Amino acid sequence: MSRFNVVTTVPDFERRVRAAAGGALTGTVQAIPSIPFPTGPEEILSRQTGEPLEVLLLGPGIPVDKAIKLASVFDLMYPEISVILVHETTEKVAVEAMRSGVRDLLSPDSEIDTIRVMLERASLSAASRRRGLALPNEPVRESGRVIAVMSPKGGVGKTTVSTNLAIGLGKLAPMSVVLVDFDVQFGDVASGLQLNPEHTLADAVQGAAANDSMVLKAYLTVHPAGIYVLAAPLNPVESENITGEQVGHVLGQLAAEFSYVVVDSSPGLGEHVLATLEHSSDVVWVCGMDVPSIKGLRAGLGVLHEIGLVPPGRHVVLNFADRFSGLRVQDVEETIGVPVDVVVPRSRNVPLSTNRGVPLLQDNVKDGAAKGIRKLVARFDPKVLAKPQTKIHRRVEIS
Repeated sequence: MSRFNVVTTVPDFERRVRAAAGGALTGTVQAIPSIPFPTGPEEILSRQTGEPLEVLLLGPGIPVDKAIKLASVFDLMYPEISVILVHETTEKVAVEAMRSGVRDLLSPDSEIDTIRVMLERASLSAASRRRGLALPNEPVRESGRVIAVMSPKGGVGKTTVSTNLAIGLGKLAPMSVVLVDFDVQFGDVASGLQLNPEHTLADAVQGAAANDSMVLKAYLTVHPAGIYVLAAPLNPVESENITGEQVGHVLGQLAAEFSYVVVDSSPGLGEHVLATLEHSSDVVWVCGMDVPSIKGLRAGLGVLHEIGLVPPGRHVVLNFADRFSGLRVQDVEETIGVPVDVVVPRSRNVPLSTNRGVPLLQDNVKDGAAKGIRKLVARFDPKVLAKPQTKIHRRVEIS
């Protein structure tokens, strides 16, 4: 069972932590007096009752310099314990926290769902470090899968597929999925998920975040479904200073920290899209069931094959599929020259979910569109892929 200790002078924050640790999480919360402030780990551990300590939350309401000093001692003496600093995030605080061994930064105003996500992630991190200490020769963790969701043309539901794919993967790997909005000029992932990010891609590609993954993680926004989001710049003008090289660097940082990095790219084959493809393990091509969209995909695939920029994992999604469109799945396959892997039927639930800001897979909708997207998620599920009978490419039809 997980055990959480909190050192704070704010009773309401302690209440939210206790609420967050209840229900889905196992374990209890123990409050440690902050006055006088603990002089070292032994003073905290000597008060420990029950299960071993896994996660220590420092703040709010305590001096940040004392919290960071205590975190650094924990990192040296008890690296298997995850320390979360509860403080308003600034670049200076993030850098000092990173140097002290703090595992995550949490806003004092965080809601219960956000705290719950952070606690579970910290518990998983603590468990991983305990295994690492027990097995010093354990191989280094492989980089996560970078899944680029893209289309040569806009208006085909690419962002809907991206957000639902990330939510679905989040159920397979809680707190190990990050959704990145690389539609740098007009990305709407944050608004589509009803998020108000404090930091965006414009912050992540420069300064301390570009040099250290700890700072970068502090710039991510937590979604209640248990995934992280790196939002596109709020002002399109900011995108002019984001280069393809910076995009690739951010992807490398995130792949080292997360099991899945889902990228919602901009339409077309611009600089940022090509940089994304260079660092992707998989690409999900999304096209609508209309002639312009299908021809655009054929042209895009042709260009990328010519320049040798096609990731090893290819997944073609036929979105807005409709028996009355005058086209068949076979017609689409013959035009683009590759099999269609997933068919997502047209559904009235899709615009409803978009307007509500709650993806289909988060709301557990059970219509044809949700079923199709779940099939896409299954293509990245290690348990499904491990089955010998699984066929990656097979004939699909409109249901």
